Amino acid sequence: MRVSELKVEGAYVFTPDVFHDDRGYFLSPHQESDFTAATGHPLFPVRQASYSRSKRGVVRGIHYTATPPGMAKYAYCTQGRALDYVVDLREGSPTFGRWDSVVLDQQDFRSVYLPVGVGHLFLSLEAGTAVSYLLSAQYVAEREHAVSPLDPELALVFPAGLELRLSDRDRQAPTLAQARAAGRLPGYAASRRYEAEGRAHADSTG
Repeated sequence: MRVSELKVEGAYVFTPDVFHDDRGYFLSPHQESDFTAATGHPLFPVRQASYSRSKRGVVRGIHYTATPPGMAKYAYCTQGRALDYVVDLREGSPTFGRWDSVVLDQQDFRSVYLPVGVGHLFLSLEAGTAVSYLLSAQYVAEREHAVSPLDPELALVFPAGLELRLSDRDRQAPTLAQARAAGRLPGYAASRRYEAEGRAHADSTG
């Protein structure tokens, strides 16, 4: 498995080896030893697994979870093609406000890891694009927040010629500056602490 660190501190992309034969192919999107070697810790305890299917041009994000408890994610595209974005929303982070993107598809079979406090967005590049997520916390609507994917301060770059389809929630989401002024962004130190505490709790009860 090949591992690359993204421009957002603590976020990684994992590209597995793929084994082909006359029956098809086999791969492992997550391998604990490689994950731990890259990040310095094992994958978070999985509290929820989720799945989405999207039409071409659908934008989902930028989403994040209030900290505490925060939510870390491991995302993998099981069908179609998605342009996945990670956005650092953690105040005090050395990469605050920075973003990076990577194509998730059925050619390279990449997965993306987002630590607690990092915002997530993906753009569906093909009809029927499906993304599977492993999550460190269960979804609670009141804890879920969004920042506008169209915020000019963030200046996310989307492919030309693609009509973007946003939910009302995402279209009306505050900018990064507005969310920061309202005190709704996660702190870097708190995000790191809650992520570590979640792993320690799992170790003590496992």
